[in-house]
Amino acid sequence: MRLPAFLSLLVLALQEAEAASLPMERKQRGAETAAQGGLPAMLPLGDYNYSEILDLGNYEELTDYGDHQPPEGKMSSPAPPTQVSPAQSTKAPRILSASPTTPRPDTTSFPTSPEPGLPTCLVCVCLGSSVYCDDADLESIPRLPRSTAYLYARFNRISHVRAQDFEGLTKLKRIDLSGNAISSIEHDALSGLPALQDLLLPDNQLAALPMLPGGIEVLDVRLNRLQSSGIQLGAFKALGKLQFLYLADNLLDSIPGPLPLSLCALHLQNNMITAVQADAFCAAAGEQGHARRLLEDIRLDGNPVNLSLFPDAYFCLPRLPTGRFA
Repeated sequence: MRLPAFLSLLVLALQEAEAASLPMERKQRGAETAAQGGLPAMLPLGDYNYSEILDLGNYEELTDYGDHQPPEGKMSSPAPPTQVSPAQSTKAPRILSASPTTPRPDTTSFPTSPEPGLPTCLVCVCLGSSVYCDDADLESIPRLPRSTAYLYARFNRISHVRAQDFEGLTKLKRIDLSGNAISSIEHDALSGLPALQDLLLPDNQLAALPMLPGGIEVLDVRLNRLQSSGIQLGAFKALGKLQFLYLADNLLDSIPGPLPLSLCALHLQNNMITAVQADAFCAAAGEQGHARRLLEDIRLDGNPVNLSLFPDAYFCLPRLPTGRFA
């Protein structure tokens, strides 16, 4: 009985030894598999080293802004994407989409000169009923608000005044277009301005005057190319409120007339006038006496005319014209 019992004990000892050596063999096989680049099949969870198999070198973090606006300035010039080699991950990159409710930054810049449809008050300065467009590099008169009473568009490049430029501006009292390059004004461009009092057009290139509204009090057309043929006969006679008429430094060869009785100042210096008509200032000799008591400022200096040759032309004036009498 001792031998069978001894054999049984030996078998049991061998089985326990084999069972004890099995985990060690599995660990060794797992280490060999990991060294060859594969994953261990039976590695216990507690002994699993994630840093050995997780490669973070090719990981690229993607930022999804979602409903939040991207940092200012990055939407218009995004950074170039990182190049991915074929050996790296083949996953398709996620496309970042901005929120539909997030407006894009406005990069539009306003021009120095107005474009068609551009509101005038973005190019000019509008203060109450006054519009200031001085030195704004304008090539034409912009569309003006209906309430405009005073327009200042001096020192621009305006070359032509159209009829529609002042259409419907019934409150316009003053137009100052000094220092432009205006060579023509359409005939009826100003006729529809019942409130116009001051029309200032010095330092332009006008050779003729358009039809003028009857309420004008000050007309300044100095430093132009105005010719006597460019002024219609009786153009000033109908201006019953005209007080100041400045026509100096032009190409006139005669005194325009007849002149309204309301006139206080007439400047004709530096023209080409060679004679004074008998009815230039007075209707007829001896009829009205000193009818023109208001006309005290007449300048004819700088002209080739000898005023002493026309004594009958001044009998109705309170003062003699300024000019050469020798």
